[in-house]
Amino acid sequence: MAALEPQHLALARATIRFPELGGGAVAYRQGAECPNYVMCIEGGTRTFKISNEGRELLIYKVGAGGTCVFTTQCLLGGGTFPAESVAESPTVLAALPAAAFHRLMSESVPFRRFVLDDYSTLLGTIISLVDEIAFASLEQRLAGRLIAEADAQGHVAKTHQQLALDLGSVREVISRYLGEWERAGWIRTARGRIEIVDRAALASHRGS
Repeated sequence: MAALEPQHLALARATIRFPELGGGAVAYRQGAECPNYVMCIEGGTRTFKISNEGRELLIYKVGAGGTCVFTTQCLLGGGTFPAESVAESPTVLAALPAAAFHRLMSESVPFRRFVLDDYSTLLGTIISLVDEIAFASLEQRLAGRLIAEADAQGHVAKTHQQLALDLGSVREVISRYLGEWERAGWIRTARGRIEIVDRAALASHRGS
């Protein structure tokens, strides 16, 4: 916001709001209209689709400092949300009303450049997901998910069921793969957590 012209910065400051979501709260539902341009300030959200069979497929996550590609898409192109989003933990958002967003897009070059550059980057994540689903096996996607979710110590704070939801699979299949990798010495599992022991083996298995 610091790069905005004074009058546009004043508009943003006068209209922006900071809604708070508890963990598990719905950020938006599939089919709903988009009332705001949103940036995550604290916490994070997960955006997913639900199949006709009731399975979830994670599309992307938004962490602190990030924006939501579907929110931007709805504001730029019209239409409603094509997926659902929920807060993974207590989350604070910065919400700019749609009317202010469209005025800034029309009048402010720095704002328009930020939104479009950010949108291009976000679209890249969607293309990566399409490639992953189309060309990678579930085992490769699971290995990649563990590496992506691991902290600096190699710990992944996810249950087998949560990983299954992220990948659009079922817990039994995920547990079978994790059991094989634990016997191979690649990971160690504990209640609600997985530890990566051999990151190189896991990365090789995902095709990296």
